[in-house]
Amino acid sequence: MVERMTIQRMDNVGIVVESLDAAISFFVELGLELEGRAIIEGDWSGRVTGLRDQRVEIAMMCTPDGHGRIELSRFLSPPPVADHRNDPVNSLGYLRVMFAVDDLDDTLARLRKHGAQLVDEVVQYEDVYRLCYIRGPEDILIGLAEQIPSLASAQNREEASG
Repeated sequence: MVERMTIQRMDNVGIVVESLDAAISFFVELGLELEGRAIIEGDWSGRVTGLRDQRVEIAMMCTPDGHGRIELSRFLSPPPVADHRNDPVNSLGYLRVMFAVDDLDDTLARLRKHGAQLVDEVVQYEDVYRLCYIRGPEDILIGLAEQIPSLASAQNREEASG
């Protein structure tokens, strides 16, 4: 019996913002690339979302490996109806996006120039990751994780470099 796969991939995560320019700038600084920007409207789009008279400006951001995307949306009409940005991490529903980064300290320094603030502090999980949550533009909650090189990997790199 052949098992049937239901999904092929996760296509994107959507984040609604008030300022598309500020959000794009922040995510570009984080390392994502702007794939495109467009106005989405018309009968077909309202039939997908249930918002029949919607008019939305979107920007599609892509991770450097080309596998992950964030769709940033600014609703021109109808206006946003709820604001979950300041909800604590134990709130129901979608909450945050976590990114793997090469250098957590450098990433934080660069993102602070775009208004990012630590939620609490950078912590270390065992000898595996350094992690933190930050609030980005418009208080969007973002997780950042830097994998800590293992001792064996570090020794192998030292031996290879001579």
